[in-house]
Amino acid sequence: MKLSYRYILLTAFLLIMLGGSMLLNFLLFNRAKLYYLELNQTRLDPLGLSKYPVNINIANTPQQLRVVFFGDSRAAGWTSPQSSKYEFINRGISSQTSIQTSQRFSAHVRSLKPNLVVIQVGINDLKTIALFPDRQQQIVTNCQANIKQIVAESQKIGAVAIVTTIFPAGDVPLDRKPFWSDEIGRAVRDVNAYIATLANEKTIVFDAYALLVDRQGLLLEKYKSNELHLNDAGYVLLNRELVKIIDKIDRQQTF
Repeated sequence: MKLSYRYILLTAFLLIMLGGSMLLNFLLFNRAKLYYLELNQTRLDPLGLSKYPVNINIANTPQQLRVVFFGDSRAAGWTSPQSSKYEFINRGISSQTSIQTSQRFSAHVRSLKPNLVVIQVGINDLKTIALFPDRQQQIVTNCQANIKQIVAESQKIGAVAIVTTIFPAGDVPLDRKPFWSDEIGRAVRDVNAYIATLANEKTIVFDAYALLVDRQGLLLEKYKSNELHLNDAGYVLLNRELVKIIDKIDRQQTF
């Protein structure tokens, strides 16, 4: 009986280990498949120009400021504030890096003639640090330069740039851990410190990071959709502050 009992325990343990291994392999396969699809989509349309009409002219509504959300999936998922005072247009694209975003500004934003451009981009640059740790400083430097370029392009068309600091990432799930590094969080803080230096009369720095981060430097659970994205409550929080910023600009600026 004792031998039989031990055999049963050993068999159960091996089955659990096998099941865990199969689950991990399944999760890793799905993660690799996602990256593979993103890679080939980028090869077909490097800047994502097919996502929105290129160089489209939309007539401005008199006496109503036009606000364009611009950047990556965090911008794409940004639900517009419930305000009839302003017109909101979204030009975010999922998975884009800062260089992709910068290079499509002319095609997707310039012709809209926005009064304000809300910029949220950078996490897709910085998460590649886990894959290319020897290029960390270059990745950070390039990200900073591209964000600065988007700000400059916004100012060239007469818009006020509202640059949000990069949102914190949440706790990383098991299938992403092989593709993640603690250095990503440090890089986010470094880029955010740089973003703070861009503030001037035509560039407003909106510190979204400070609103969303917990004491461990992670995205607060109550605002988390997944490890990289916000839920509705997160955008409600950001919109509350964003409208205050826009209201202040509206009172002070003549467009």
